[in-house]
Amino acid sequence: MKTNSLEKGGRDSIKFDVFLRKACRMKDGKSHHYWILLESYRTARGPRHRTVAYLGEMDEAGRLGLQQTAQHQPAHQASFFQDIVPEWVEVDVGSVRTERARRFGDVWLGLELLKMLNLDQFFQDTLNSRQVKIPWAEVVSVLVVARFCEPQSELHMAEHFYNRTALADLCGVPDFAMYSNRLYRALDQLLEHKDRLQKFIKDRFGELFQISYDLILYDVTSVYFEGEAAKNPQARRGYSRDHRPDCKQVLIALVVAKEGIPLGYEVFEGNRHDSQTVESIVRKVEQLYGQADRIWIMDRGDGKRPDAEFIEPGESPLYPGDSEKPAEEV
Repeated sequence: MKTNSLEKGGRDSIKFDVFLRKACRMKDGKSHHYWILLESYRTARGPRHRTVAYLGEMDEAGRLGLQQTAQHQPAHQASFFQDIVPEWVEVDVGSVRTERARRFGDVWLGLELLKMLNLDQFFQDTLNSRQVKIPWAEVVSVLVVARFCEPQSELHMAEHFYNRTALADLCGVPDFAMYSNRLYRALDQLLEHKDRLQKFIKDRFGELFQISYDLILYDVTSVYFEGEAAKNPQARRGYSRDHRPDCKQVLIALVVAKEGIPLGYEVFEGNRHDSQTVESIVRKVEQLYGQADRIWIMDRGDGKRPDAEFIEPGESPLYPGDSEKPAEEV
């Protein structure tokens, strides 16, 4: 029978052994195993064993702890270089399963990049003026990380993305608190500080990557809406790049540096001609970043045409072959 020797020495230098022995007894037709603490001592007729204590059923961690106690090892670490015997338990690998698996690497990297750009501090200084249950800075930071890792809608993020990542543990915002309406309201809060945010990112990128912004690329695209978009005054019918003249749209003008770093954007009415956005965007860039010697690169059609007149709200800039009526009514 296998035993684990626990050698012990007293002040009189007489050594005796204390060890564990596994015993078995039958009860109701079943085997029951338990542990006995025995002591070995000498007699005139030779060495003998006597029972010190019945320990019952013990796991490996309990036996290791008893061994340390029998050897008079302190519970605390006596020396910095002292070897500590780790506690361990036997595990049935076949019964192990994975629970609550979460995406960690990409969302952690997104948060670290956010900190390197000092955007987290900018959000805290700008958005935390109002006392709310979940700080807007935390919600906006989650939105930025979600766009970095999986660019989808806010609804997709609330229902599918957030609860599959470790953001709840990293940011301290539980899954149930990150619903779509809160995300939409966080975007509304951030929109009020759009110009400040654009200027902050431009300055920060210039510091990190030594961007001079002497060469600027400019382009315009459009986004159409399914529905009336009655609460959006900029949503109007105009020249549709998506071949959906039946839908209202808005124009999005984007300015980027030659390195591809965004410098700013603006949203215009959907019935504007592209050439009529240039003057507004140039003035906005000069207002934010000052006047300087810059070279603007844009499509030829974005230049001011002699026959391009400003289109009043409600009118539609019709091109040859286009019609104001929806496609099914033509």
